[in-house]
Amino acid sequence: MAHELEIFANGRASMAFVGETPWHGLGQQLSANAPIEVWRREAHLDWDIHRSPVQYKNGTLHEFPEQHVLYRSDTNAPLAVVSKRYKEVQPGEVLEFFRDLIDGSGFSIETAGTLKGGRRIWALARTGYEAEVVARDSVKSYLLLATSCDGTIATTAQFTSVRVVCNNTLQMSLNRASGDQSADTVVRVRHNTEFDPNVVKEQLGLIGKQVFDEFMGRMQALSQTPFSVADADAVLRTLFSKTTHDDVTESKGYKSVMNLFNGAGRGATLDGVEGTAWGLLNAVTEYYDYHTRSRSAANRLDSAWFGQGAAQKAVALQVIEAAC
Repeated sequence: MAHELEIFANGRASMAFVGETPWHGLGQQLSANAPIEVWRREAHLDWDIHRSPVQYKNGTLHEFPEQHVLYRSDTNAPLAVVSKRYKEVQPGEVLEFFRDLIDGSGFSIETAGTLKGGRRIWALARTGYEAEVVARDSVKSYLLLATSCDGTIATTAQFTSVRVVCNNTLQMSLNRASGDQSADTVVRVRHNTEFDPNVVKEQLGLIGKQVFDEFMGRMQALSQTPFSVADADAVLRTLFSKTTHDDVTESKGYKSVMNLFNGAGRGATLDGVEGTAWGLLNAVTEYYDYHTRSRSAANRLDSAWFGQGAAQKAVALQVIEAAC
């Protein structure tokens, strides 16, 4: 069994997808427009989170009502010990979030599943928006909803981009210097608050098209900004400044990203990618999505979407835009 992903006795994984096999190579393939009920079964989200007060034994059995154990209804496997005030989001709720978006806004679920034995649950849906940064280099827009039942992440809804040529992922955000202040591109609901999908959608403002158009404008600007090896060096020295190497340029991250930028990356030699700020951004995202050390594909997915990989990609975008 992989550390992050459940692999069952029949060889199936706790994940499902439509279309081509995702870059992480995991899960059951579904037909396009599969109903949510099928998604729930095939992604192994057809269970609920139950809870029980913590008990301990000291001669006799005692109960600690302020703390609860969360556990799976299908296997009774424990998930986490949390405060009795902890508000969990059920696996079915994650999928149901998208039902009206599918029916009324043209969204379609592309992948869904769990990691860490069910402690992290997510679904990723296409918004239907797609455009080219440069010729033959398309980007698609998605909405990701993820939650945890162990408190490691808040319930989070965020717009995400996927570059078609390589499936690199990058969170989309508005440039707040010029963007609309009335809506958010990331909404986080802490687990001391009830998750209300309608409130989350209201906060997002269903501004997917606005977010995508502005994001694409920024990426197209990067594709028109020449970036030399010296420019890339300055960015990567900042990005990998916390390396344990005395010389940043000797770190695995620095050398890997520079190699991807210099032509080894997927789509790196396309016009408007090679020798540009857009090319460097994609070298960074490809590194964190594909080339970092990881115990498993599922572990790398977790990092790329929720962990260090996601954070470093966001920092890279900020540093590169500041350097332009």
